[in-house]
Amino acid sequence: MWKFIKKIFYVIAIVSIFSIIWGRFLNPIITITQIEGLIKYQKLDRDYISFDDMGNNVKKAVIASEDQNFYRHNGFDFDAIQRAFKHNEQGKKIRGGSTISQQTAKNIFLWNGRSYFRKGLEAIFTFVIEKVWSKDIILERYLNSIEMGQGVFGVEAASHYYFGKSAKDLTKSEAAWIAVILPSPKKYDPKNPSSGLQRKHNWVMRQMRNVVLE
Repeated sequence: MWKFIKKIFYVIAIVSIFSIIWGRFLNPIITITQIEGLIKYQKLDRDYISFDDMGNNVKKAVIASEDQNFYRHNGFDFDAIQRAFKHNEQGKKIRGGSTISQQTAKNIFLWNGRSYFRKGLEAIFTFVIEKVWSKDIILERYLNSIEMGQGVFGVEAASHYYFGKSAKDLTKSEAAWIAVILPSPKKYDPKNPSSGLQRKHNWVMRQMRNVVLE
């Protein structure tokens, strides 16, 4: 039994190493989250594009909304984690402290969930991709793999789905709408925003002025 477990461990380790090396040069063939979306919604709407073809507006909007210290941290933003912990302790709506790097590790290699086991694996993958991939590669993989709606993945597919245009052609306002739905893309709709979503959109628009792509 122990030998069998060791073999499984070795296989998982080899597959993980191969996936990390693959991800250094290419987008994933498919992810677990995309498979889940395909099964649930009977469609997989995605269109991988290069970092340069994404344009700057959507990059700045997502960084402003999700992880303003992206280019400065090493994969983990402990100040953001501490703020989220204090916020959640107060009994308010649960807020996450995950960085774009952590979300990329989850989206590319793992699955949705809140177990300590998955979070532990997420931390390991985050540490490794921060060492092996550049920040631009991490951001590109994130923007190509993030779930943006029911069976919709990546900013290019989302741009066409919501605005009928490519990501590189999004205005600052449209890019901000793409960014603000990320916490709950299957719940929020930029075409019919709530007052709370409108306020967050305005906030992201202001924060975009402070984002510098390095």
